[in-house]
Parts: sequence; structure tokens; C-alpha cells
Amino acid sequence: MAKPEPEKKREPEATTTTRVLPMELQVGDQLTDETGTYQVIGRPFMTAGGKTANVRVKRIESDAQMIRVYGAHERVAVKRGGA
Repeated sequence: MAKPEPEKKREPEATTTTRVLPMELQVGDQLTDETGTYQVIGRPFMTAGGKTANVRVKRIESDAQMIRVYGAHERVAVKRGGA
């Protein structure tokens, strides 16, 4: 007779970070990468025939604003709801 498999314990996810396509970003989302933490301040828009997504963001640490460019197929790590 075979032994029953032990139950696997599920650990709750410690972070609320998810990965979404750039077109799914919403105003107020926070992006984090190797250059810092940014907050989305404008809706994303597509260029180059829908192959690139441009998103207007603001650095959390300062008031610097910029447009980040992502490939439309790339997934972006995002924290929903802002601070």
C-alpha cells in the first residue's frame, strides 16, 4: 500500500508586486527597477505600430518626470494602488 503524500504548506505571498503588460498600467501604480521607484502619472500610449508602450512616470524621491519606454510584450513589475 502506497503512503499518502505529505501536505505542502503554502506560504502567504509577502509582497503585493505583480507583473503586468505596459498597457495595463494605471495612474497611481508604482514601478520599481534598478534605477529607482517611479509612480505612473499618465495613461500609457502605444507607438511604432503598437510595438512600444510609453508611460509618463514621476520619481518617488524627487519631482523628476519622464517617459519610460517598454516593449509591448515585456512584463513590468508593479505595485498597485500607490503608497
